[in-house]
Amino acid sequence: IPVCRYPGGNFVSGYNWEDGIGPRELRPKRLDLAWRVIETNHFGVNEFIQWCRAAKMEPMMAINLGTCGIDEARNLIEYCNHPAGTAWSDLRRAHGFADPHQIKLWCLGNEMDGSWWQIGHKTAEDYGKLANETAKIMKWVDPGIELVVCGSSNWDMPSFPEWEKTVLEHTYDHVEYISLHSYLGNPENNTPGYLAKTLKMDDFINTIVSTCDYVKAKKRSQKIMYLSFDEWNVWYHSIGKEKTMKPWQIAPPQLEDIYTLEDALVVGLMLITLLKHADRIKIACLAQLVNVIAPIMTRTDGACWRQTIFYPIQQVSRFAKGISLETIVDSPCYEDKNFGETPYLDTIATYDPDDELLNIFAVNRSLEDQLMVEYRLYGFSKSKFLEHLVLNHQDIKAVNSEENPNNVLPVKQRPTEIQDDKLQLTLSPCSWNMIRFGKAD
Repeated sequence: IPVCRYPGGNFVSGYNWEDGIGPRELRPKRLDLAWRVIETNHFGVNEFIQWCRAAKMEPMMAINLGTCGIDEARNLIEYCNHPAGTAWSDLRRAHGFADPHQIKLWCLGNEMDGSWWQIGHKTAEDYGKLANETAKIMKWVDPGIELVVCGSSNWDMPSFPEWEKTVLEHTYDHVEYISLHSYLGNPENNTPGYLAKTLKMDDFINTIVSTCDYVKAKKRSQKIMYLSFDEWNVWYHSIGKEKTMKPWQIAPPQLEDIYTLEDALVVGLMLITLLKHADRIKIACLAQLVNVIAPIMTRTDGACWRQTIFYPIQQVSRFAKGISLETIVDSPCYEDKNFGETPYLDTIATYDPDDELLNIFAVNRSLEDQLMVEYRLYGFSKSKFLEHLVLNHQDIKAVNSEENPNNVLPVKQRPTEIQDDKLQLTLSPCSWNMIRFGKAD
């Protein structure tokens, strides 16, 4: 995981960062109004930085622009990033952190377009003005930071994409990224339609890119606005269950979706979509990582297992480095009532020039038929086959569990070779595939 966003999420819009610093025994307990639980504040900004450093990941800090504002943001960045000699930086040093945290990535609030669920919701005009003034003062404290302004929380928002236009008209000169969020699900139990939903995700991204470029042109700017897809995942199994949970508990089990093979395919399709837009999407954060709509599940007794969605995420995070290669696909299609013509094959390739590694990721959307695929890999004819891993199961609803953690696992396929710049593969029905090639001996 190269980057992790903290502390969220809807939670951040009611969060006072000062509650999470200093001796733990003195930290106040607060009502978390976003999720109706008790927040102990035993884990705060300093613990987050320690965890990020131990896990070798980049911290991405979100600030509260719901109940808080410019002054709190200024104080937080001074506490985190200023070396010494001021009240907040010296307080950090007194807490045992002599060196500044040097947090580079900062989010200016979270989903501020959320009229019914976001604490401190604002109109695009009001949020744009607040975010711009906050961005200015934060960069006065530390000119080296990069800022993410809130875009639309999903593509069904009535304000999309007018929200992006208005917010960027205020903030374009002072931020580097605009955020977008997307959660996919299958409450209709319509697998072909579910697998087609990433076509809408692709449209979502293209619309935001077009809006960014419109504002760029309007401002006569040379600056490119990049995208931060800082919440994405499959989420639907547990939606609504939190309403039946006893309120005001400390760390209760919550939003513990159990993921199927079908969900893993959609996560894989989302990853392929993100990679297709790597020229503009520079940050992408899976939400979340452990237990809560997560690829990893744990129990308090120590049990731990990987969910089905773990494998596409792990493979792309580990191997999809370097350059995302544009793929031109000619595939048979099926007709979806919501998304129209949907190709059975979705695929992307990446190339790591440092290690001369070619990686191909592919999903066969067909529920019943194998897919015979021919790749034209010009310039890679001498690459050496490393492995072909396929994730599938005879039951599209198969899951991994504490009792059966290895029910759905990637399986190695027979070796294959590139011949005359051509690679021929057979993709199993409803499968996620990773094919890797390395430097020739």
